[in-house]
Amino acid sequence: MKFCSKKQGNSLKPIRGSGKSPSCFCLFPKIHSACQTQGGVPVYLNVYDLTSMNDYIRWAGIGVFHCGVEVYGVEYAFGVHSYPTSGIFEVEPRRCPGFRFRKAIFMGMTSLNPNQVSEFMERQSLNYTGDTYHLITKNCNHFCKDICYKLTGNSIPKWVNRLARIGAICSNILPKALKVSAVRQIKDYESQEGEKQRLRPMFQRRSSI
Repeated sequence: MKFCSKKQGNSLKPIRGSGKSPSCFCLFPKIHSACQTQGGVPVYLNVYDLTSMNDYIRWAGIGVFHCGVEVYGVEYAFGVHSYPTSGIFEVEPRRCPGFRFRKAIFMGMTSLNPNQVSEFMERQSLNYTGDTYHLITKNCNHFCKDICYKLTGNSIPKWVNRLARIGAICSNILPKALKVSAVRQIKDYESQEGEKQRLRPMFQRRSSI
Protein backbone atom coordinates (compact mmCIF):
# COMPACT_ATOMS: atom_id res chain seq x y z
CA MET A 1 0.00 0.00 0.00
CA LYS A 2 1.30 3.45 -0.87
CA PHE A 3 0.83 6.28 1.57
CA CYS A 4 0.86 9.91 0.56
CA SER A 5 3.54 12.21 1.90
CA LYS A 6 3.12 13.69 5.32
CA LYS A 7 2.16 17.36 5.34
CA GLN A 8 4.32 19.88 7.12
CA GLY A 9 3.28 20.75 10.66
CA ASN A 10 2.95 24.47 9.92
CA SER A 11 0.22 23.74 7.35
CA LEU A 12 -2.11 22.30 9.96
CA LYS A 13 -4.92 24.46 11.25
CA PRO A 14 -5.99 24.46 14.90
CA ILE A 15 -9.12 22.45 15.71
CA ARG A 16 -12.04 24.23 17.29
CA GLY A 17 -14.85 22.06 18.57
CA SER A 18 -18.42 23.02 17.71
CA GLY A 19 -19.84 22.09 21.12
CA LYS A 20 -21.44 25.01 22.93
CA SER A 21 -21.71 23.47 26.37
CA PRO A 22 -18.94 24.47 28.81
CA SER A 23 -19.32 21.07 30.47
CA CYS A 24 -17.98 19.24 27.42
CA PHE A 25 -14.97 17.03 28.07
CA CYS A 26 -11.80 18.90 27.12
CA LEU A 27 -8.50 17.04 27.18
CA PHE A 28 -6.50 19.38 24.96
CA PRO A 29 -7.06 23.01 23.90
CA LYS A 30 -9.39 23.36 20.89
CA ILE A 31 -10.42 19.68 21.04
CA HIS A 32 -13.79 19.14 22.65
CA SER A 33 -16.05 16.17 23.22
CA ALA A 34 -19.78 16.01 23.74
CA CYS A 35 -19.63 12.89 25.86
CA GLN A 36 -21.41 14.71 28.67
CA THR A 37 -23.97 16.42 26.45
CA GLN A 38 -26.88 15.24 24.38
CA GLY A 39 -25.39 16.58 21.16
CA GLY A 40 -22.59 15.31 18.97
CA VAL A 41 -22.10 12.09 17.03
CA PRO A 42 -21.20 8.62 18.30
CA VAL A 43 -17.70 7.18 18.29
CA TYR A 44 -17.28 3.41 18.05
CA LEU A 45 -14.38 1.08 18.67
CA ASN A 46 -14.56 -1.68 16.06
CA VAL A 47 -12.84 -4.88 17.21
CA TYR A 48 -11.61 -7.63 14.88
CA ASP A 49 -10.12 -11.07 15.46
CA LEU A 50 -6.63 -11.56 14.06
CA THR A 51 -6.85 -15.28 14.68
CA SER A 52 -9.51 -17.92 15.30
CA MET A 53 -7.56 -18.76 18.43
CA ASN A 54 -9.50 -15.95 20.09
CA ASP A 55 -12.54 -18.22 20.27
CA TYR A 56 -10.64 -20.46 22.67
CA ILE A 57 -8.71 -17.93 24.78
CA ARG A 58 -11.25 -15.10 25.02
CA TRP A 59 -12.66 -16.62 28.23
CA ALA A 60 -9.32 -15.88 29.88
CA GLY A 61 -9.65 -12.19 29.11
CA ILE A 62 -7.02 -12.11 26.37
CA GLY A 63 -6.97 -12.30 22.61
CA VAL A 64 -5.19 -11.08 19.49
CA PHE A 65 -7.21 -8.18 18.14
CA HIS A 66 -7.10 -5.45 15.53
CA CYS A 67 -9.11 -2.28 16.20
CA GLY A 68 -10.30 0.80 14.37
CA VAL A 69 -12.14 3.95 15.43
CA GLU A 70 -15.40 4.70 13.61
CA VAL A 71 -16.80 8.22 13.39
CA TYR A 72 -18.96 9.83 10.69
CA GLY A 73 -19.10 6.59 8.73
CA VAL A 74 -15.33 6.26 8.39
CA GLU A 75 -13.10 3.82 10.25
CA TYR A 76 -9.57 4.95 11.12
CA ALA A 77 -6.79 2.54 12.04
CA PHE A 78 -3.01 2.45 12.34
CA GLY A 79 -0.47 0.12 10.75
CA VAL A 80 3.16 -0.23 9.76
CA HIS A 81 5.20 0.61 6.69
CA SER A 82 8.82 1.59 6.17
CA TYR A 83 8.45 5.34 5.68
CA PRO A 84 8.19 8.36 8.03
CA THR A 85 4.74 9.22 6.68
CA SER A 86 1.28 8.64 8.07
CA GLY A 87 0.46 5.13 9.21
CA ILE A 88 -3.20 6.04 9.71
CA PHE A 89 -5.53 4.61 7.09
CA GLU A 90 -9.26 4.62 6.35
CA VAL A 91 -11.48 1.63 5.69
CA GLU A 92 -15.17 0.93 5.34
CA PRO A 93 -16.54 0.59 8.90
CA ARG A 94 -16.57 -2.96 10.31
CA ARG A 95 -15.26 -4.43 7.05
CA CYS A 96 -11.49 -4.25 7.38
CA PRO A 97 -10.10 -6.71 4.80
CA GLY A 98 -8.27 -9.70 6.19
CA PHE A 99 -9.86 -9.69 9.63
CA ARG A 100 -13.00 -11.14 11.14
CA PHE A 101 -15.22 -8.48 12.67
CA ARG A 102 -16.08 -9.31 16.28
CA LYS A 103 -18.01 -6.38 17.76
CA ALA A 104 -18.52 -2.61 17.87
CA ILE A 105 -18.20 -0.87 21.22
CA PHE A 106 -19.83 2.51 21.79
CA MET A 107 -17.18 4.80 23.27
CA GLY A 108 -19.07 8.07 23.64
CA MET A 109 -19.90 11.19 21.68
CA THR A 110 -17.81 13.87 20.00
CA SER A 111 -18.91 17.37 19.03
CA LEU A 112 -16.31 17.73 16.26
CA ASN A 113 -17.83 18.09 12.82
CA PRO A 114 -16.54 16.01 9.84
CA ASN A 115 -13.97 18.60 8.76
CA GLN A 116 -12.69 18.95 12.31
CA VAL A 117 -12.36 15.19 12.64
CA SER A 118 -10.31 15.15 9.42
CA GLU A 119 -8.05 17.91 10.74
CA PHE A 120 -7.76 16.15 14.07
CA MET A 121 -6.71 12.90 12.40
CA GLU A 122 -4.20 14.74 10.27
CA ARG A 123 -2.63 16.18 13.39
CA GLN A 124 -2.46 12.72 14.93
CA SER A 125 -0.73 11.36 11.82
CA LEU A 126 2.37 13.32 12.81
CA ASN A 127 2.64 11.08 15.88
CA TYR A 128 1.55 7.88 14.13
CA THR A 129 3.90 7.44 11.20
CA GLY A 130 4.24 4.00 9.67
CA ASP A 131 7.86 3.56 10.70
CA THR A 132 7.04 4.10 14.40
CA TYR A 133 4.63 1.15 14.63
CA HIS A 134 5.63 -1.44 17.23
CA LEU A 135 3.65 -4.57 17.99
CA ILE A 136 4.14 -4.32 21.76
CA THR A 137 4.43 -0.60 22.52
CA LYS A 138 2.67 1.25 19.68
CA ASN A 139 0.18 -0.87 17.77
CA CYS A 140 -3.29 -0.27 16.33
CA ASN A 141 -4.88 -0.73 19.75
CA HIS A 142 -2.64 1.89 21.35
CA PHE A 143 -3.71 4.23 18.56
CA CYS A 144 -7.40 3.54 19.20
CA LYS A 145 -6.98 4.03 22.93
CA ASP A 146 -5.39 7.41 22.33
CA ILE A 147 -7.93 8.56 19.73
CA CYS A 148 -10.99 7.39 21.67
CA TYR A 149 -9.81 9.13 24.81
CA LYS A 150 -9.11 12.39 23.00
CA LEU A 151 -12.47 12.34 21.23
CA THR A 152 -14.70 11.10 24.05
CA GLY A 153 -12.78 11.11 27.32
CA ASN A 154 -13.30 7.34 27.64
CA SER A 155 -10.71 4.57 27.54
CA ILE A 156 -11.08 1.39 25.52
CA PRO A 157 -11.66 -1.92 27.38
CA LYS A 158 -8.46 -3.31 28.87
CA TRP A 159 -8.94 -6.74 27.32
CA VAL A 160 -8.50 -5.32 23.83
CA ASN A 161 -4.76 -4.75 24.25
CA ARG A 162 -4.01 -6.94 27.26
CA LEU A 163 -1.81 -9.33 25.27
CA ALA A 164 0.49 -6.46 24.27
CA ARG A 165 0.86 -5.45 27.92
CA ILE A 166 1.72 -9.03 28.80
CA GLY A 167 4.12 -9.07 25.88
CA ALA A 168 5.85 -5.96 27.22
CA ILE A 169 6.70 -7.99 30.30
CA CYS A 170 7.54 -11.14 28.41
CA SER A 171 8.48 -10.18 24.85
CA ASN A 172 8.65 -13.77 23.70
CA ILE A 173 5.03 -14.56 24.49
CA LEU A 174 3.78 -13.82 20.96
CA PRO A 175 4.45 -16.32 18.17
CA LYS A 176 6.50 -14.99 15.27
CA ALA A 177 3.54 -15.66 12.99
CA LEU A 178 1.57 -12.99 14.81
CA LYS A 179 4.28 -10.36 14.61
CA VAL A 180 2.71 -8.65 11.61
CA SER A 181 0.73 -5.46 11.29
CA ALA A 182 -2.66 -4.51 9.93
CA VAL A 183 -1.24 -2.54 7.02
CA ARG A 184 1.13 -5.29 5.90
CA GLN A 185 -1.59 -7.90 6.10
CA ILE A 186 -4.08 -5.76 4.25
CA LYS A 187 -1.51 -4.78 1.65
CA ASP A 188 -1.86 -8.25 0.15
CA TYR A 189 -5.49 -7.46 -0.59
CA GLU A 190 -4.78 -4.23 -2.42
CA SER A 191 -4.09 -6.06 -5.68
CA GLN A 192 -7.58 -7.52 -5.70
CA GLU A 193 -10.13 -5.70 -7.83
CA GLY A 194 -12.16 -3.22 -5.86
CA GLU A 195 -10.13 -3.32 -2.66
CA LYS A 196 -8.61 0.09 -3.27
CA GLN A 197 -12.06 1.55 -2.80
CA ARG A 198 -12.44 -0.19 0.55
CA LEU A 199 -9.04 0.70 1.99
CA ARG A 200 -7.55 4.15 1.62
CA PRO A 201 -4.36 5.74 2.95
CA MET A 202 -5.20 8.61 5.25
CA PHE A 203 -5.78 12.01 3.54
CA GLN A 204 -5.51 10.59 0.04
CA ARG A 205 -8.84 12.20 -0.80
CA ARG A 206 -8.70 15.20 1.53
CA SER A 207 -8.50 18.00 -1.03
CA SER A 208 -9.61 20.68 1.45
CA ILE A 209 -6.78 20.11 3.92
